[in-house]
Amino acid sequence: MITTEQTIAAVATATGGAICVIRLSGPEALEIADRVFVKKNNSKLSEAEGYSVHFGEIILNGEVIDTALATVFRTPHSYTGEDSVEFSCHGSQYIADKTLEALITNGATAAAKGEFTMRAFLNGKLDLSQAEAVADLIASDSKAYHRIALNQMKGNYSSGINDLREQLVELTTLLELELDFSEEDVEFADRSRLFNIIQRLEKEIQSMCQSFKTGNAIKDGIPVAIVGKPNVGKSTLLNALVEEQRAIVSDIAGTTRDTIEEIVVINGVKFRFIDTAGIRNSNDQIESLGIERSKKAIERAEIILAVCEGYDSDILKDLDINDKRLILIFNKQDIYGNQNTDYQGEYAVISAKDNFGIAELKSIISSPYQIDSSSNLTVTNARHYEVLQHSGAELIIARDALNNGLSADLVVEHIRVIINYLGEITGQITSDEILASIFANFCIGK
Repeated sequence: MITTEQTIAAVATATGGAICVIRLSGPEALEIADRVFVKKNNSKLSEAEGYSVHFGEIILNGEVIDTALATVFRTPHSYTGEDSVEFSCHGSQYIADKTLEALITNGATAAAKGEFTMRAFLNGKLDLSQAEAVADLIASDSKAYHRIALNQMKGNYSSGINDLREQLVELTTLLELELDFSEEDVEFADRSRLFNIIQRLEKEIQSMCQSFKTGNAIKDGIPVAIVGKPNVGKSTLLNALVEEQRAIVSDIAGTTRDTIEEIVVINGVKFRFIDTAGIRNSNDQIESLGIERSKKAIERAEIILAVCEGYDSDILKDLDINDKRLILIFNKQDIYGNQNTDYQGEYAVISAKDNFGIAELKSIISSPYQIDSSSNLTVTNARHYEVLQHSGAELIIARDALNNGLSADLVVEHIRVIINYLGEITGQITSDEILASIFANFCIGK
């Protein structure tokens, strides 16, 4: 059973820095703080105003642990919505441990993972999608991922979900009104208008589901496989992209025997480049294993960089691309020059050895993944994606029921299910099990 009755404490910063912050939040936060923190003028934190900072000493069993600053937040104007105190101490692990010990000795309970943010949700400071975005914001390691997480944490994503939900509620209200007058055979809602509304909502949910592929890739890093025959310059290209000598470069065919993966952020988007073994028929058992791994890298990649020597594009015959994005790389421009090509797809002419065309190639790779900052509905969360998929399936059933002239109560039943599904995203409808699962992925102190 989730409760907010206890006062919780935890170290909220990573070890090794100059400053360490210890968080305390709950109904007895100010009273517990007074037992461990002595101000220079001997006044009490429990008498202090919110948003005030105080200098004093942290005491455990009569011994001074550290001089520190204590910042007071009063309910409801705190991160958790509760009375809270944050102690800013020197960044010693010993000081952090002893300060936390002092708080727990004097009545606090050690916080569980994500418990501060869970309380912010339970106290109405954040909805559930905003709370999940806090973890994403902490984990963000690229501009695009940061932008999506920040947008979601600010509530823009929730507003888009709530707008969909309100439209469905309005639709349900019209249909339920008809049910109240079912004996009089009255229609309060024009069926063609309702059908158009459902179709529009269906497209919006479908668009959100489609955004998950890009959104999730941006979150985890978009996988890019560098493939080609032996000695076409794949490893040299990887080194040029990561701007260091990461892969061994040799004139000897078959040097790369395994996949090598490196992360590069290009124009704010994270990509995972995978250098693969040259694709050819080989009797060498180890090289053959490398080639098999190359094929598996192609399977899991979203983008394929097919490297050719000069303007030889024969490699395309050996690649199973399916629906993946293919960029043909005409390498060794230093040898073959800038010849014309009749290739109709995406391509780049480069010299990986001389770094010629690498900047242009990076631009080509990253251009489709620039997130529109005005877009509120890019999905990065697998839980949200699953809920939206279920919602879309129910909406199709509702649309077909309406189109086939079935009774309003059958249509309403499916729309109610969708309303509940969307409520799971923002936390209007949830369970302790879902909350425990979500916040277990947070760090302690957040």
